[in-house]
Amino acid sequence: MSAVLACTGLTRRFGGLAAVNDVSLDFRLGEVHAVIGTNGAGKSTLINLLSGELAPSAGRIALDGAEITAWPQPKRARAGIGRSYQRTTIFGEFSVFENARLCAQAAFPRPWTWRQAAADCPDSGAAAREALAAAGLADQATQLASTLSHGGKRQLEIAMCLATRPRVLLLDEPLAGMGAEETERMLALLAALKPGHAIALVEHDMDAVFRIADRITVMVNGQVIASDAPAAIRANRDVQVAYLGEHE
Repeated sequence: MSAVLACTGLTRRFGGLAAVNDVSLDFRLGEVHAVIGTNGAGKSTLINLLSGELAPSAGRIALDGAEITAWPQPKRARAGIGRSYQRTTIFGEFSVFENARLCAQAAFPRPWTWRQAAADCPDSGAAAREALAAAGLADQATQLASTLSHGGKRQLEIAMCLATRPRVLLLDEPLAGMGAEETERMLALLAALKPGHAIALVEHDMDAVFRIADRITVMVNGQVIASDAPAAIRANRDVQVAYLGEHE
């Protein structure tokens, strides 16, 4: 499995606080790489750095071996990095299909066809339908996004990412607030997406993480204390003490 996205010595300081401190990780095609840690560990800041929402104070980020550290977020998205957020970020007044199509439109700009309605673009329409099918929402394409269940809205967020045809998915707590049935659907979706994507998963549901992740990185106070296969992470004494709640 090849590393699609990688960071080396990545650091982000806010005043005297190093929210992410000298982090070096890679995210490989065909793999779910979970990043876990307590609140304030630096997980979401790491995702923001990788997606281009925040600029690093130090370090390097590479996509397919090419440095993208200085690239803004839109350029990274067009290059194949998609992300979701902790909070639901959908257009509730639009249909499920239109949510996906609007995201696809950003990946298929056609400034030379200004006389044609954007909704009539065959490329963005095809990408939207493909994304909804992959996310399990094809049958709800005409439904108002606001009427979806909580789990359905999270699926739509992933479909919106998929509509840009990314190779990297940065998913920030996609299971938050889900019941057991919705969690199962989301885990099945992640498993189905894994072969064609490098997936970075920030998540607090440890049962789900240990079921779906191929690798797990544990962060504490902005630093990586362990990064390994799930079995090795579960057996790691430093992780047990710092995060999984056991005492020395």
